[in-house]
Amino acid sequence: MKTSLMSWVQEGHLTVPAVLFSEYKNLHLDEYELILLLQLLSFIEKGNEFPTPEELSSRMTISTTECTKMLRKLIQKGFIEIIEGFSQDGIRFEKYSLAPLWERLVEQFLLNEKKTANMQVQAEETDLYTCFENEFGRPLSPYECETLALWMDDDHHDPSIIKAALRESVMSGKLNFRYIDRILFEWKKNGIKTVEQAKQQGRKFRQKQTQSRTASAESQSSVSVSFYNWLEQ
Repeated sequence: MKTSLMSWVQEGHLTVPAVLFSEYKNLHLDEYELILLLQLLSFIEKGNEFPTPEELSSRMTISTTECTKMLRKLIQKGFIEIIEGFSQDGIRFEKYSLAPLWERLVEQFLLNEKKTANMQVQAEETDLYTCFENEFGRPLSPYECETLALWMDDDHHDPSIIKAALRESVMSGKLNFRYIDRILFEWKKNGIKTVEQAKQQGRKFRQKQTQSRTASAESQSSVSVSFYNWLEQ
């Protein structure tokens, strides 16, 4: 029993990127081709870098002929390649390389990441238009839609920053595109790139306005009192 367990342990483990299982269909590989690639990887990791079709098919439910055809097809499709070389003893050798497969997987992974990012951007842009229409209480005009597009495409404002500028205009009681455009211009000039930075800038601006109004009210009150006292005299 112990000997059997040791033999099982000595067989080792096969390390395979999980993305291979999630993306092999998108790479137009079928299940037989996937298993053949895994068998190749298993042989290579154990030191046999050029297993024969007979060795490979003995572990599968396909014939040697079918295995040979499948290997040729995988080479043609650009998933594996045969590398030729010479050892230090001058002996010519051939070996399989799965580098093309890993490169294709990386490309597919990056493509998926890009698609996901594009979908997220589209969702954010749709949500942005909805936010503006909700705040304005009406559908946006063609000019306003174009302005929104310019803010994103030409000025490269993130939708989250544009939403923050919209909120700032609402809080200031000046809900119009010219005012929002001015906010975005000032933020860009001052290097405001995150929503948190925008919130801090908005708080500072409103605090400054409050102090200014308070000072103005106190000044008017002082003038009024002086005028009243002068009449009393």
